[in-house]
Amino acid sequence: MTLDSLQARCAAVNLDILGAFHPEPEDLAPENCGTLVLLGPKEPSFWDVFTTSPEWQDNAADPMDRWSTRVIAALAQQVGAIPLFPFGGPPYQPFFRWALASGQAWQSPVSLLIHAQAGLMVSYRGALALPDRLELPTQPPKPCDSCVNKPCLTACPSQALTHAGYDVPKCHAFLDTDDGQAHLTKGCNVRRACPLSQSYGRVEEQSAYHMSIFHKGATA
Repeated sequence: MTLDSLQARCAAVNLDILGAFHPEPEDLAPENCGTLVLLGPKEPSFWDVFTTSPEWQDNAADPMDRWSTRVIAALAQQVGAIPLFPFGGPPYQPFFRWALASGQAWQSPVSLLIHAQAGLMVSYRGALALPDRLELPTQPPKPCDSCVNKPCLTACPSQALTHAGYDVPKCHAFLDTDDGQAHLTKGCNVRRACPLSQSYGRVEEQSAYHMSIFHKGATA
């Protein structure tokens, strides 16, 4: 199997390969993992497909996590891999570490992960731990290095997310205001300000869903 053939299998279930690497012991991957492959939504079609799934239609809790579990576990069985997920803990799998190790994602000026294609809209739905050591593509340069204006640094209207870090309570307090409602429906202004995010193709309804989960977690 090659990474390209795996990509084709992923695309068939509306997933995309967002990075892959050959883990070292310090990466905390499963034992005997030759290649760890990170998976995320395939845009811009993901939301339309997901909202027709049984997980979305049954109105039960955590539909996207349940969809990810079902689809990625089935994919893992097809290719002889171990499925791994960023939810379901504690303990949690070190997806932030794995994203950095993939060479396709970096820490942005506002500390959030930025991906070579997805920008600040990057979202990992799971990973596959493959026994084989697959050939990997050349790693791209960090996009922030060539981003002159760095709009992410000044995009947050509440100044909750800046180069100084992320003030989560301040963010949630802003979302409770009238001005904050647009960010609940359209998505985080900082994520949307990134030039790569703007070309990624995620629909507003998907961003609104993630924002509702994020905000509900703080107010529950």
